[in-house]
Amino acid sequence: MLEIYVDADACPVKGEVYKVAERLGLKVIVVSNSFMRTPRQSPQVRCVVVSEGLDVADDWIAEHIEKNDICITADIPLASRCLEKGARVLGSRGKEFSKDSIGEILATRDLLFSLREQGLVSGGPAPISKKDRSNFLNKLDQIIQTIKNSLA
Repeated sequence: MLEIYVDADACPVKGEVYKVAERLGLKVIVVSNSFMRTPRQSPQVRCVVVSEGLDVADDWIAEHIEKNDICITADIPLASRCLEKGARVLGSRGKEFSKDSIGEILATRDLLFSLREQGLVSGGPAPISKKDRSNFLNKLDQIIQTIKNSLA
């Protein structure tokens, strides 16, 4: 069954995920290290609070996600783990991760981390824009329809 897993601690598009899930009757599992506010009385949304610690939420998602589920995350190593299990992975700006692109994305991430440690690069991504949110919603709808069609 198609479920959406949200790596929630730093996810700026949780509201958009809730709306799509409500409209399509899909289950959302919100995973975080602390309590997250979710839509009241929604049978579609389940909140899982894991213990504090590095990658604990990622480990929980990677353990529970299945083929044809969707993971919403900006975490590249988590994206890679989910892809290995046959899940689809979408970033909050509407960029889908794939088995073909994940290796290059991991390498770029590692390079930027090294450059930041050396003080050669500073800052992070720009704040999420309305266009990013629109791209996210369009791509999420597209992925859901593709999965539903493949299961029919």
